[in-house]
Amino acid sequence: MDHLSAAWASHLARDRRRSPHTVRAYQATAGRLTRFLSGHWGGAVDAAALAQTSAADLRAYLAQRRGEGLGNASAARELSAVRGFLRFVGGDGAAPRLKGPRVKKGVPRPISPDEAVALAEDVADEAREAWIGARDWAVLMLLYGAGLRIGEAVGLTAKIMPLGATLSVTGKRDKTRIVPLLPQVRAAIEGYVALCPWPLKRDEPLFRGAKGGPLSPVLIRRAVQGARGRLGLGERTTPHALRHSFATHLLGRGADLRALQELLGHASLSSTQIYTQVDAAHLLDVYRNAHPRA
Repeated sequence: MDHLSAAWASHLARDRRRSPHTVRAYQATAGRLTRFLSGHWGGAVDAAALAQTSAADLRAYLAQRRGEGLGNASAARELSAVRGFLRFVGGDGAAPRLKGPRVKKGVPRPISPDEAVALAEDVADEAREAWIGARDWAVLMLLYGAGLRIGEAVGLTAKIMPLGATLSVTGKRDKTRIVPLLPQVRAAIEGYVALCPWPLKRDEPLFRGAKGGPLSPVLIRRAVQGARGRLGLGERTTPHALRHSFATHLLGRGADLRALQELLGHASLSSTQIYTQVDAAHLLDVYRNAHPRA
């Protein structure tokens, strides 16, 4: 059974160019499904058996997962991964039709420009060493000032130095995009590089941990969690909220939706259009608060 999920993972990484995080999650799902079916059917599971998986089998599997505490959104992702795995093993017709749980699409929660800067300043001020504070400030400025994902920011290598007016970023599925660098963002990165105690070679990570290894996104998330508690910001104030704020504030200032799609590195325009809902919601709030008859 393990060789099937391993082959699936290899296909996702090599042919579909999915991120390492997605590959791990989908491989784990494939392993859970085959183990469940082995017990459910009372026998070994091979490719031929998987091709005969029925909708009732998948409903039983999802029922078990829901019993383990899986919510609607996670169950929908699990079903999507299972369908892909079954199609990979048995062909296009191998995945039975099954309606997934209804998932209510959430609207991104941006924070104001002042809150974004205050958050980054607080994280930098709380760092135990000056160079670590400069590092965290630079990373958060990349999220808010250039719209990078946290993984994209910590994945930058030192070959981006010296900085120019733009930055080449490799995002999901190895898609490369060019983003402009504001003077404040360039200054933040250059300030970190000047203070960093570790040698920064061209093909090695730009942002380093305290012991010189690659910076983990977990450290930035923890630092932001601490800062939002000190500043009284909501629980949804995460590093990714800074990227949401970047998109929302640009759209509110008249940015073209297609241009914003390119800046964010979205494969589909539908992923970018969600920010129009955010802007409309903000306008409605302004109307309700300001109109004398509202």
